[in-house]
Amino acid sequence: MKAVYPGSFDPVTYGHLDIIERVSKKVEHLIVAVLNNPSKKSVFSLEERIQLLKEVTKEFPNVEIDYFSGLLTDYATKRNCTTMIRGLRAVSDFEYEMQMALVNKKINNELETLFMVSSSKYAYLSSSIVKEVAMFGGNISVLFLKLLNKL
Repeated sequence: MKAVYPGSFDPVTYGHLDIIERVSKKVEHLIVAVLNNPSKKSVFSLEERIQLLKEVTKEFPNVEIDYFSGLLTDYATKRNCTTMIRGLRAVSDFEYEMQMALVNKKINNELETLFMVSSSKYAYLSSSIVKEVAMFGGNISVLFLKLLNKL
């Protein structure tokens, strides 16, 4: 099975890596697809996010890093992928993710969404939290993958 794990990955966190590692053991090929959304203000450029993901996934031979703009359903069709992975940290994530899965299914009936529940040690973690802690000068080393010096 080939699956796509889409997201902004701004920045990639230990929670993202946990999902990538676990899913890579369950599928033949995993595409981690970075959303390039020009209307969303990102802290890291598309190139930086791709480079960070390539660095943290280099030990997984069946993981490919790519990017897309526009509708995920169009990207999945272009890549001949009918399975999408979404991570869930809490019940609050489920409502939004279920809505998106239903919309994607309506647009492309072949596209199935599989939800992966975060490991408990990362359930609190989101890119938004990492950015907020960093903005106020907090120590993000336990939250964020220490790869900035590799860019």
